[in-house]
Amino acid sequence: EIFGDNIPEELDEETLSTLNKFFENNLNVSETARQLFLHRNTLVYRIEKIQKITGLDLRNFDDALTFKIALMVANYMKYIDQMEY
Repeated sequence: EIFGDNIPEELDEETLSTLNKFFENNLNVSETARQLFLHRNTLVYRIEKIQKITGLDLRNFDDALTFKIALMVANYMKYIDQMEY
């Protein structure tokens, strides 16, 4: 429901690892950018890209929590589908 048919297939490994680091740093943009050796604006651009796709602003705690849980469910469903074959 959150992702529709687009995500997480639309997210590449780089974006997923960036998001995981962002969550590890408690949604702190500056610290995440520093640890990933990215310019802060590059990280903001990636977060805004997710916002355009999902309608969720990951800098907002409630939206970030919704996204994280939805991603976990999507990964679980993908895993279950692989187990059935």
